[in-house]
Amino acid sequence: MYGTLRGMDSTPSRRGNSKLTPKVAPKAAAKSASKSAPKSKPKSKPQPKLLTGGNPQIAKADGDAPVQTYIAAMPGWKRNIGRQLDAITMQAVPGACKAVRWNSPFYGIAGQGWFLGLHCCAKYVKVAFFEGRSLRPMPPVESSQPKVRYLHIHEGETIDAAQFASWAKQASKLPGWGKS
Repeated sequence: MYGTLRGMDSTPSRRGNSKLTPKVAPKAAAKSASKSAPKSKPKSKPQPKLLTGGNPQIAKADGDAPVQTYIAAMPGWKRNIGRQLDAITMQAVPGACKAVRWNSPFYGIAGQGWFLGLHCCAKYVKVAFFEGRSLRPMPPVESSQPKVRYLHIHEGETIDAAQFASWAKQASKLPGWGKS
């Protein structure tokens, strides 16, 4: 009833007319489709989403790797601050445990709890000392929590490494917050 033209497949349309379409073998069709498809780049790890204030969204996890992922995802100038704070803390308290909780890095002593945490805010990096009122001298920024004190580091400010190391050492010797 329907004839076949060389290289064409004739199929009826609703109106009874023939529709001419190229006849292509399935393998050839797949091969030509792959040639015309854009080449995909090797898949890289997706960058963490930045939450309010530029705080990286990092899944809850223990160890150095998630903390380093957080630091690498800190935006702009905050990344260098994160690297410095991590290095000073680990030099001052070599046995400290690290983890990410609530999208923030935490540092603690096993069985004793967390002694400090970092968080990116819109205009500064906030360091929370969970027993900050017991540190001498006390970190400069008050908290609504009775024992907590903060250090806010703004763009262009330098970290007093000796003072920060002293706070980290003191804080690591006090009972921490939560359980590590």
